Amino acid sequence: MAAFLKFIKFCIVGGSGVFVDFSVTCFFKEIIKINKYIANSIGFIVAATTNYMLNRIWTFVSNQPNFLKEYFIFFLFSLIGLAFNNGIIYLLHDKMKVNFSKIFTIKSLKNREKVDFYCAKLIAITLVTFWNFFMNYFLNFK
Repeated sequence: MAAFLKFIKFCIVGGSGVFVDFSVTCFFKEIIKINKYIANSIGFIVAATTNYMLNRIWTFVSNQPNFLKEYFIFFLFSLIGLAFNNGIIYLLHDKMKVNFSKIFTIKSLKNREKVDFYCAKLIAITLVTFWNFFMNYFLNFK
């Protein structure tokens, strides 16, 4: 039961991370106009950093004095998660060209691209959440 409660907390923290991730990604992709994978990576890294701080304090209540080592391990798991994240987005958005915008009946090509990309990103985040939680629960915040 303790693991389940920690997972719920991890998901709540992750929800704030999704907001940070999407905001940063959108800023760099839509406003600064950089490559979608670079923008996605920046968003993911910023969110991973804020998530580490919140998970250390609230989810796992870590008292580890060597927080830099703990952060490095958390960040390493997040980077591996980022590879999974980008891979899932590539698979769903670029390779399989899953048409999520059809669900929302989006007509504009420009808007379809955005909807399809961000839906793929949301699916990727959901799947990578499990990786990040279990790696940190069993290996980092023991």
